[in-house]
Amino acid sequence: MSASSSVPGPLASRLPDPQQLVPELGEVGGALFKAVGNGSVPRTTVGLVQLRAGQLVGSAYLTVLHTGNLREAGEPEERIAAVSSWRDAPYFTGAERAALALVEAVLTPNPHGERVPDALYAEASGHYDDRALATLSAAIGQVGFFVPLALIGRPRPGVSPAEQWRPAG
Repeated sequence: MSASSSVPGPLASRLPDPQQLVPELGEVGGALFKAVGNGSVPRTTVGLVQLRAGQLVGSAYLTVLHTGNLREAGEPEERIAAVSSWRDAPYFTGAERAALALVEAVLTPNPHGERVPDALYAEASGHYDDRALATLSAAIGQVGFFVPLALIGRPRPGVSPAEQWRPAG
């Protein structure tokens, strides 16, 4: 077994810096960040959606990352903590609820039909115009793009990419 394929301890990332391995990831990530940041959806809503996505896929790294981003943006702890139980939490607007319902629908199988039924689309389109709905879709795609790297590579939660993959020595 080569050194790069050995299994590290539980506190180490399993992959070295993905951007060093595949430099194009930086370009794709930057383009996604720019697209999602076009201003049609509040950054807070994007952060809530991406936190919920991290929770749904079971990634401690993504959950901690998006929790930290929301804290840095000044989000109250009650709202951050309530994302996992948003349906019965009093902290979210109708538009935020629609966005959270969309991310759950996209990332959770529906054994009874479409993942995003017409009723959910109608609810979301009552809060967002077409550009904002496309941006929300891109926000879900943005976090989705990084899910495999987070689950396969298992970067350390709470450690910035710069610290995560700092060259040894």
